[in-house]
This record gives sequence, C-alpha cells and structure tokens, in this order.
Amino acid sequence: MVNIFLEIALILVIATLVSIIMRIVKQPLIIGYIITGIIVSPFFLDVIKTSEIFNALAQIGIAFLLFLVGLNLNYKVVKEVGLVSLVTGMGQVIFTSIIGYFISLLLGFTPIESFYIAVALTFSSTIIIVKLLSDKGDLEKLYGKISIGFLLVQDLIAILILILISSFYSTLGGASAILFTIIKGLVFIISLFLIADYVLPPLLNYISRSQELLFLFSVSWALILAAIVYYLGFSMEIGALLAGISLSTSRYHWEISAKIRPLRDFFIIVFFIFLGSQMTFSSLENLLVPALIFSVFILIGNPLIVMALMGVLGYSKRNGFLAGLTVAQISEFSLILVILGMNVGHLSQEIVSLVTIVGVITIAGSAYMITNSEKLYHVFSKYLRIFEKKNIKQDKYLMHKVKSYEILLLGYNRIGYSLLESFKKIKSNVLVIDHNPEVIKELEDKKINCIYGDVSDLEFLDELNYSNVKMVVSTVPDLEISIDLVEKINSINKKIIVIVTAHQIEDALKLYEEGATYVILPHFLGGEHVSHLISKFKFNYDKFFTEKINHINEIEKRKDMGHEHPKHYT
Repeated sequence: MVNIFLEIALILVIATLVSIIMRIVKQPLIIGYIITGIIVSPFFLDVIKTSEIFNALAQIGIAFLLFLVGLNLNYKVVKEVGLVSLVTGMGQVIFTSIIGYFISLLLGFTPIESFYIAVALTFSSTIIIVKLLSDKGDLEKLYGKISIGFLLVQDLIAILILILISSFYSTLGGASAILFTIIKGLVFIISLFLIADYVLPPLLNYISRSQELLFLFSVSWALILAAIVYYLGFSMEIGALLAGISLSTSRYHWEISAKIRPLRDFFIIVFFIFLGSQMTFSSLENLLVPALIFSVFILIGNPLIVMALMGVLGYSKRNGFLAGLTVAQISEFSLILVILGMNVGHLSQEIVSLVTIVGVITIAGSAYMITNSEKLYHVFSKYLRIFEKKNIKQDKYLMHKVKSYEILLLGYNRIGYSLLESFKKIKSNVLVIDHNPEVIKELEDKKINCIYGDVSDLEFLDELNYSNVKMVVSTVPDLEISIDLVEKINSINKKIIVIVTAHQIEDALKLYEEGATYVILPHFLGGEHVSHLISKFKFNYDKFFTEKINHINEIEKRKDMGHEHPKHYT
C-alpha cells in the first residue's frame, strides 16, 4: 500500500512539472500526461511497479472520460447544421480511412493493422477542439457550429465501430456472435433513449434538489450502465459513453459535468500516463517514419478533405479552412480503438505506440494551427479559391437586403444589448452584425436590421456599405481584430466614430494609439456607461474626442496604480 502511494505521489509530481512546461508552450495537457508516462516507463525512470493497479485506474479514467464526452454530445445540436455536419463528418471519415488504409499497406502493415490505423486516423478530438474553440470564443460562430456538428457525427460513428469491436468479447463464435451482439446493442440503445426522454427528466428534477445526491446519481448512472453493457458483451467504456449521452439533453448536464470533471481529471491523468508508460521504444526506428507520414497526412490531408467537402456544399473558403483545421489531429477514441484492438488480439503493442506517437504530434501541431487560425488564413487565403464555388456563399445565407444605416453594431452580446437600447433612444438606423445564426434569427423576429457576418473576416467587411455610416461600435474584445477594424474605418472616413472593446489596459492604450475614438473596458466601465455617452453625445465627434482624452488620463492612472483586468473572464 505504501509503495503504490509513493508511486502515485512521484508520478503526479512529475506530471505537474511536465504540465507546467506544456502550459508555457501552450500545448494541451494531454501531451504532458503522455510524456510523463514515457518518463516513468521502464525505458527511463521505471517508476511504475504495480502496473495492475494503474491499469485498473486507467480503465476507470477511460470510463469517466467517455461519460463526460457523451454528456456533452447533445445529439439534438446536429440539427442546427445537419446537412453540412452529416456530409462533412461522414465524408471525412470515408476519405481519410480509405486513403489511410492504402498508405498503411504501402508502409508494410498487414490488412487488419491497416484497417485499425486507418480508422484511428479518422477521428478528431471533440474535447480538445471544444476547449480550443471555447478559449477563442468561436463556439457560436458558423464554422464552430459546423465543426462541433461533424465532430458529433464522427463520435457517433466511433461509437458504432467500438461496439462492433467490443462484440469480439462475446463468448459466442463466428459471424452470428457479431450480429447477435449488435442487435442486443441496438435494442439497449433504443431503450436507453426512451428512458432518457421519459424517465430521467422527472427523476433528475427530484434528485437535483440535493447537490450531493446529484453527484452520487451521476457516478452511479455511469458505472451501472457500464456494468450492464459489459454484461451484454461490450466493453465497459461504451456503457459509460452511452450513460453520458443519455444525460446530454438534460437541463442539469452542465452541473453534472462540472461535478464529475474533477473526478474525471484525476483518473484520466492516470490513463494517459499509463498509456505513455506502455509505449515500446525497442522498434522506435521502425515506427518513427510511419508516424511522421501519418502525422503529415492528418495535419494537411484531413483539413484539405474538409475544405473540399464544404466547398462543394457552397461554403466560403474561410469557413472551410477554419473548420478544416479542427480535424488536424486524432482523438481519445483513436487511442481507445487501438487499445481495444490489442485487447481482442488484433494488434500488437507496437501499433498502439505508433498511434500514440501520431496523437502527440498531431495534437501538438493542430493546437498551434487552431490557435493561430486567423493568421494562417490570411497567409493561405489566396491559394484557397479552388475550395470555394463562384457566386455561392451559403455560409452567408442570412445576408439579406437591409435598410440604410448610420450605425454599425458588431456583436450583439450583453454589451451590444445595452448599446442597441441607446441607439433606439437617439432614433438612428442601426445595422447589427453577429456571427451567431441563432442571434440573427432572434433579431429578425424582433424586426431589427441585421445580417450574419464575422468581423474578423476582412473580406466580409469590404462588402459593407459605409456611405451613410457615422458610428461603428464593436463589442469583440480581440486586439488584432479591433486594430484591423480601426485602420479600415479610418481609411474610409476619419470622421466616423469608432468604438471598440478591450479587456486589458495595455490593449486599450494600443487601440487609442491606432486611432480608436473610444475604447470600452467592460470590467471598469461596462456597456451601460458607453450607452450613456452615446445618448448624451450622439454624433458629436468633438465631445467624443474630449471624452477620449479624459479616458486616457484615467486608465493611465489605473495603470500606475497597478490595476489590471483578470486574464480569464466570462
């Protein structure tokens, strides 16, 4: 008992140090966990002596990971961007698996190994992509919705494949075993969804009165379904995933997710550490070249496939490019798939190591690509015209004929709501631009002049008519986007009032240097204050200029006093 305690303590200390390095280089912590596993493996420090216990903890980690994945797989979300999600999700899986299969054969792998490798290459990490898009604030943008949509389609395909492979755990033999087990699985899934729709809602309404009881029920629900599914002849991981999906449409799924996440985090750390510790390096020289080839295919080939498919469907090259970058890595499902393949005797440990190496490379590479997607797009945009149909802008389907406008409001969020109220008071024509299709539909229902668009898209900004514009207000807090906007508006007409948003004092001062008329610092002033300014000054440029000078003096004082906005905000 003492030994296992010391092992866990030492491993977690190493994991913490490695994770700090990953945070500094802005990489997902999952890479740090795998690297930690490599460090504590027999090839290096040889820390893990009680591998059976760590293996059991790793299995629990997989179960909780898939439970939370399922919890965030709201299958009703796919309806929002159903066609493009279905076509892109299935198309990318089909093309990637076919191409990956023949690449594997050419590299000398057996047909069964090539099948597993090809399928493993098709799945992208929903967890990592959601985290990266959330950090960028792009989840509600059209390309973000499409990306989440086809990632859900991929996850559903992964579930079916994992169910198929799990059928090999059955005690029966031959094709009849697979068919019978699949039928059992389908009956179970249908029954589960009926329970999720009719039984769970009233039950959760009662259970949710107690936070402790809700947590206990969530853990129990995940484990009991895992046990039932294992009894039916599948892997326990599938049961945990289905348990999460069954709760995904519940009003309490965010609260459940928040309560389970700390428990999941510990076990999943153990899982990825254990995975890294099981990697074999005896044949590393044989695995390195295939791993690099597969990684290049994932980092470049997968985005090209998505861009081609979205181009055929009529989406712009920009949304195709941004969505394409989200599939430039393999996922947790990929690792779980090859581990299941090894458990049923189809694969060797070397294949698991190969896929793990590909995972580390592609997750690291795609994280940089997604984080810097806007910069990459501006570099490659002129070469992407082949992925865009002429005269078809389906992603701007909400662009419609609008009334003339004096004010452009870019972003209808909490600040934008307050601003719009002030615009109504001064009785000026406003055009609201937002990247969330649902927001645009809501504004249309209220008869508010609006169009769908993304202010970070400079090509979109070129399409707007500025002839009657007297004021531009942006609630988007991105510094680079705001600088581009200020430069563009000032190049059109320096008398147009340009109000932008920042979350840091340094950013606000930079925007003033670039020529912004006024900068909103929400955590200091908020939308209500700037609404008051607009109501008071209307279109008087001189009064705004005076206020600008006063504001600069104020935030300079705050800077000297050490005031700063928090790095993370909601």
